[in-house]
Amino acid sequence: MTLVTCKLPKRLAAKLERLAKDESRSKQALMREAIEQRLKARRVAGKKSAYDVIKGLVGTLDGPSDLATNPVHMKGFGE
Repeated sequence: MTLVTCKLPKRLAAKLERLAKDESRSKQALMREAIEQRLKARRVAGKKSAYDVIKGLVGTLDGPSDLATNPVHMKGFGE
């Protein structure tokens, strides 16, 4: 393993110390886990946008192409 030094504010260091004690785990293990979770969340979030998920459905429904451009569809919006 590679050694990485990290400075923490006193309050965060105290919270990490308490968590390690409560879970009977090392601070290093908790920090590795937190970094892994952050990287995993980033990978998942970076994979697909909402548009990417539904782009195959775009244009498959009947109706106006853009409701915001037709005043009839905007009647009462925001009231």
